[in-house]
Amino acid sequence: MNEPTITVIGAGLAGSEAALAAAGLGVRVRLYEMRPVKMTPAHRSGNFAELVCSNSLGGEGEMQSKGLLQAELRSVGGAIVGAADAAKLPAGNALAVERDEFSARVTRAVREHPLIEVLGEEVTAVPDGIAVIASGPLTSDALAADVARLTGSERLSFYDAAAPVLAFDSINMDVAWRAGRYDQSADYINCPFTKEEYLAFFAALEQARAHTPHDWEKLEFFEGCMPIEEIARRGVDTPRFGPMSPKGLDDPRTGRWPYAVAQLRQEDREGRMWSLVGFQTGLKWGDQKAVVNLIPGLEQAEIVRYGVMHRNTYLNAPQVLDATLGLRADPTKFVAGVLAGTEGYLESAATGWLAGTNAARLALGLPPLTPPAESMLGGLVRYLASANPKGFQPMNVNWALVPELPAEVNPRTGKPRKLGKREKRPVMFRRGLAAFMTWAQQEAGLKVTPPPVPHDGETEAALAAPATR
Repeated sequence: MNEPTITVIGAGLAGSEAALAAAGLGVRVRLYEMRPVKMTPAHRSGNFAELVCSNSLGGEGEMQSKGLLQAELRSVGGAIVGAADAAKLPAGNALAVERDEFSARVTRAVREHPLIEVLGEEVTAVPDGIAVIASGPLTSDALAADVARLTGSERLSFYDAAAPVLAFDSINMDVAWRAGRYDQSADYINCPFTKEEYLAFFAALEQARAHTPHDWEKLEFFEGCMPIEEIARRGVDTPRFGPMSPKGLDDPRTGRWPYAVAQLRQEDREGRMWSLVGFQTGLKWGDQKAVVNLIPGLEQAEIVRYGVMHRNTYLNAPQVLDATLGLRADPTKFVAGVLAGTEGYLESAATGWLAGTNAARLALGLPPLTPPAESMLGGLVRYLASANPKGFQPMNVNWALVPELPAEVNPRTGKPRKLGKREKRPVMFRRGLAAFMTWAQQEAGLKVTPPPVPHDGETEAALAAPATR
């Protein structure tokens, strides 16, 4: 009798998680990964789950929507969040990792699993049988065309960008300083601008030469990874009310918030490399260096990896997927990661876990499942399956994906009492995690381990603080 077997296409975050989830259920996996035989414009190694943009998997803690998704994956032994925990770097309330260590851990886990066979070749057509398509944002044209043929739908493209990474010893720490917002941590390096310095920086950013798309490419950016030059096109103050906001950062030289701030986040365990937060860019490298060197404290900064821009490909999920991540046109095929209409490392891993779990269940003769609506993963996949298909764009997890709490009644007035974020989000966190663990144990039959519930340092006063002083 043949052993149950599935195919997984792609060994990025989604594909690696899918392969390990399926193998963990006793199903054999054929995992196809074309790198390093055929490289992409964004990757630089043949390791699995390579991080090509930020090194952060999002905010931790019970106030954070990504924190809930992390906890859900931890409870079922998710491989990606486990590798992230092991490769974690100091980053305040964010789960940031040392990139090479993180991808090496994932690669080792996949290659050493006895039920996973890794095949180093490109897949150009959707294979027969049960499969997870997790080929990522840089899916080859041939495979993307075959997926589009299978679904009968249009595939979309948008542009994604990565931020430059700098050498720490080239940062002038007499100008910059270490701190987190509202004194939460000292994990970030902050470069303060006066108004005059900011306006000079903005003028240079406006004049810098950016990526020019080919005639056949439609330049369409995803809001969650917008290049800094595109943010600047929206107005002179847009960057400093976005990634360059000075909120909660007291310059130790003045005791006040600067006019604007550029922040850097640690990239490696030794702290030798730091990336500019929110500075994803597609600027030409010469212009990119000139703009970076206009940031106070970075006048002599050495860029060890320039920001790059690349095309991402995704399906119009509401037209083609159901909430199990199975294709409506062929329920034996599952889609995960950016191709499924998600945005974010953690979201890719989570949909990979669900797609791999459901593909394995199907191979074992069991029906695919959908996590409960109160869970963050359940809210995300339900959105993908039911969003308005017109103008659909990839989705990050957020609290609007899960049901609101029932209104509390004020005992004195008898009227509903509106809860603030500090009150309701920890409750929504615990509700979602409990619902997910109950579902995973009782319906999916999985081993569940309650994860620690982290508390973050966010305060309602910080949220409500004015933009300037």
